[in-house]
Amino acid sequence: MKHCIAITAIFALFAGLIVSPAHGAEPCPAGLVEGKRITVLVEGDGPDVVLIPGLSSPRSVWDATADRLKGSHRLHRVQIRGFGDAAGVNADGPVLDPMMRELADYIDDCITDQGRAAPAIIGHSMGGLTGLMIAARAPGEVGRLMIVDALPFIGTLFNPAATAASTKPQAEQMAAMMRAQYGQPVPTTPVTDPGPASMAASMSNSAAGRTAVAGWMRQADPRVTAQVFYDVMTTDMRGELGAVAAPVTLLYAQDDALMTPERAKAAFEPQYAGLVRFSAHMVPDSRHFIMLDQPAAFARAIDAFLAE
Repeated sequence: MKHCIAITAIFALFAGLIVSPAHGAEPCPAGLVEGKRITVLVEGDGPDVVLIPGLSSPRSVWDATADRLKGSHRLHRVQIRGFGDAAGVNADGPVLDPMMRELADYIDDCITDQGRAAPAIIGHSMGGLTGLMIAARAPGEVGRLMIVDALPFIGTLFNPAATAASTKPQAEQMAAMMRAQYGQPVPTTPVTDPGPASMAASMSNSAAGRTAVAGWMRQADPRVTAQVFYDVMTTDMRGELGAVAAPVTLLYAQDDALMTPERAKAAFEPQYAGLVRFSAHMVPDSRHFIMLDQPAAFARAIDAFLAE
């Protein structure tokens, strides 16, 4: 159950419309591209890679990955408004679907419409779900997809017979609890390791990882976290997997203290049965933030994914 909470309690991203670059201007040059629901930091040169963080996570979750890749790839590091900056329009109404559409438009305007190959997309948690939605609904915008510790439908972790409709009351209740935190005082003291019994501990099994996650959660706007959480809980992509043409790689966590390897495999891999081109890789001794708990294994997996 801790692993269920870990995956559920951390996802995140987008919606809207980014204006296309003016004719004759350099499309989406290096630097920050300001969208309605997202911002995208463009850096590096080479084949395009889009990096999407999860719930409550800013783009800095990808710092180590970006440092390694920006010498050989053009990176597009996404951040949903409200996760590390002001919420803007994400403060009200649905976020996941409109954010996903804005990101698909960004890829179209800044990458594929410019004659460049469709990018590799790497998404963590809710970011993985976002990438899967784009791959199914705008398949021309995805060259290949890596999903990091996410599922097409999170509800089955609570109940194998769950549907998007049946999870709605629980999602509404949990989102309301999160939303109630808005306006509460935010601690100004430095973030320290909250310990192995904390919420952050369900996300990471290392002191540094727990500290990072606790800091990101502190800075996230509770209204956006609540809405994206609800959106994820009530989104079921299993019926759309047949529309995904791009090859998909799943990277998922396994920690003996939370779930046996057999249970982890049974929880993740069968949900992707509808994909035509699919490979799955378990990362032992890791919790939800694989990039924090097993950075070397995570780096090797990304290198292999991009080399395919």
